[in-house]
This record gives sequence, C-alpha cells and structure tokens, in this order.
Amino acid sequence: MAGLRAFAAALSLSMLFALPPATAQTPPAESIQIGLSTDAISITAGFSGADLTIFGSLENPDPLVARQGRYDVIVVLEGPPRPVVVRRKDRVLGVWINLDSETFENVPVSYSVATTRPLQDIAEPAKYKQLSLGAQNLYMKPADETDSPATIEEFTAALRDRKAATGLYSENVGGVQFLSQNLFRATVRLAPNVPVGTHKARAFLFKSGMFVKESSAQLEIRKSGFEQSVFRVAHDYSFLYGVFAISLAMLTGWLGRLIFRKD
Repeated sequence: MAGLRAFAAALSLSMLFALPPATAQTPPAESIQIGLSTDAISITAGFSGADLTIFGSLENPDPLVARQGRYDVIVVLEGPPRPVVVRRKDRVLGVWINLDSETFENVPVSYSVATTRPLQDIAEPAKYKQLSLGAQNLYMKPADETDSPATIEEFTAALRDRKAATGLYSENVGGVQFLSQNLFRATVRLAPNVPVGTHKARAFLFKSGMFVKESSAQLEIRKSGFEQSVFRVAHDYSFLYGVFAISLAMLTGWLGRLIFRKD
C-alpha cells in the first residue's frame, strides 16, 4: 500500500511538471478605423471646393500614451491614378514652344493630407518614404525609365509643384483633432477642380514616432445635373459627341459671321 501511494505521488508530480507554464496576458495591439458619412459626393458646375470630414477611432489605445499625446494620426484622401504628361517650354526665337516632355504612369490626380502635427514632428522622413506617405514621397513612375535621373527628378518636382499650385495636392496641419482618447476627426480639402472617380481615404496611426496600423475606405466623387449628362454622353458616345461639338462650332462661327459682317 505504501508503494502504491508513492507511485501515485510520483505520477502526480510528473503530470504537474508536464503542464505548460502559464503565459502572461499580452495586451491587444492598437489599431485604427475610419468611417465616412457618405460613400459618394455629387458636385455641380458651381462647385468651388469643400472640406470633407472623416471620423475615426483608435482601438485598444494605451491610456497612458493617449494622455501623454504620443498618438498621431495622418489621414490622406488620394484621387484616382492616371497618366500625366509634363512638358517644358523654352523660348526659341522669341516664341515659347514645348521642347521636352516626360510621361508619368498612375499618378494620383489629387492628394490631400491632414495631420495632427507637422510631419517632421511625427516620424522620421525615412518612415514616410517607406510608406509612400506625403506628396513629396509619392513615387512618380516615368514611362521611359531610360531617361537620366536628373531629368526625371526635374520633371517630377515640376509635376508636384504644379499639383500644389492648382490645389490638387494640399496639406492641412492640425486637420486631425482628437475628440477623446480614442475618437478623432479629420478634415481634408477638396479642390474646386477635384477629379471625378473613386477616391481612397487612408488613415495612418503612429505611436511615439513608430508606425502602428493603417485603415482605408473608398469615396466616389461624381458630377450631377446637366454636367453629368454631358460627361456621360461624351464618354459613352465619344464619336457622336465629337461630331456634334464640331457641328456646333461651325454653326456658331457661321451665325457670328452673319451677325457681325460688314456690308
């Protein structure tokens, strides 16, 4: 009987040591979510630009980090990608003419950024380069990659400057504001000439300068009213639209000649 009890005790000890050690509970990682009040915006001919509000939330934020203000959010509204041709004009014999040009593929037509703070105060420049975040870090792929790097860089800088001058590329420092420890509101700008098509809203979460998570949502921008009808006809019936436009121009010219001719 004593031997049986000793065997049972030894078996219990062996089973105890065979159990896996208790693992420490790790807190869930932070993440970010955004939501749009609407998935489509209609614009008319009188559209003069607007501010789009995007709401978002942090999931599982660290209360201490939030109180210390070490969470940052960058929100981007990126327009549809399209090919772009950049031309350089030079003066020849007193006349400005297009000499050189560079074609870039899949360039976002518009790019609006809203941040909690200036970009240089949120993370290192290398991190933005890695994430292709910010207008200066967008990769503009040239159609002809055999051109010299200096030429490509010159035309790339001119393309960015042109987009910024027309308001299609913009940055709103302080455009992201925390409403509480985990809720925020972002305001991105829509230029008067904002392109129609599918736009992508993206939110980037940073913690003490380190990238944590990204979330995205889609927004459709379309024309409405008479402009939408003309836009649809021009795209669906391009040949007939071209014939009509030429005929209208000829008719207008003929009528103008009749009205303003001198006998």
